[in-house]
Amino acid sequence: MPVANIQVSETPMVLYTLRRADDALILGHRLSEWCGHAPMLEEDMALSNIALDLIGQARELYTYAAAVEGKDNDEDKLAYLRDVRQYRNLLLVEQPNGDFAQTLVRQFFYSAFADLYWRAMMTSRDATLAAIAAKSEKESAYHLRHASEWIIRLGDGTDESHVRAQTAIDHLWAFTGEMFAVDDGECALIHAGIAIDPGTLRGRWLTTLSDVISEATLELPQNDWMQQGGRAGRHSEHLGHLLSELQSMQRTFPGLTW
Repeated sequence: MPVANIQVSETPMVLYTLRRADDALILGHRLSEWCGHAPMLEEDMALSNIALDLIGQARELYTYAAAVEGKDNDEDKLAYLRDVRQYRNLLLVEQPNGDFAQTLVRQFFYSAFADLYWRAMMTSRDATLAAIAAKSEKESAYHLRHASEWIIRLGDGTDESHVRAQTAIDHLWAFTGEMFAVDDGECALIHAGIAIDPGTLRGRWLTTLSDVISEATLELPQNDWMQQGGRAGRHSEHLGHLLSELQSMQRTFPGLTW
């Protein structure tokens, strides 16, 4: 029997929390795809551990979103029983893994933002979000350090690794602007002291990127045109394919527990 998509009351607070949860879930799933396929055993374990960190963040955020909504939804329903247009993750995190360089560049762009974001969110007037931020920042600091070391290693390595890293930077750059965009609902939460304005983080984010990219003998693109849509539920075709795998168990065996 087909499983109906759940309905979610997307108030500004619920939507804000879901967006961050979706970022973590989708990126965590992408990284999990490397399990058993990374170029070395140590990196296989590292990417899997980062994926687990992100899934843990997603669980906490989904649980809080469900509590704020106050209906019959829970973390599993929010993760597995929404339609693709109901997901509000960044376009960046749903992009395919590609080669190892593309995966690490995607992680680097996101982690450089996430580390600043969670550190700032520790001052949120919402006690639950502040607590989630305090835990997540410790994890994101490691994620950023790990990705930064690999960007330098790839960029300043062989000719091939350099070309692959630069190609990944050029390809993924247009997906980074969405991290700093806000809508009216999010603006209200910023004014209330619940959310932080991501635009205030962009200067430090660029500094972090520039320092690492320079050491890696790579270059940041000068193109200012950016892709948009993920936060509004408009996604690339890649998310639909990802969700068909991610949701397969709950869609096939509704309500299954183990």
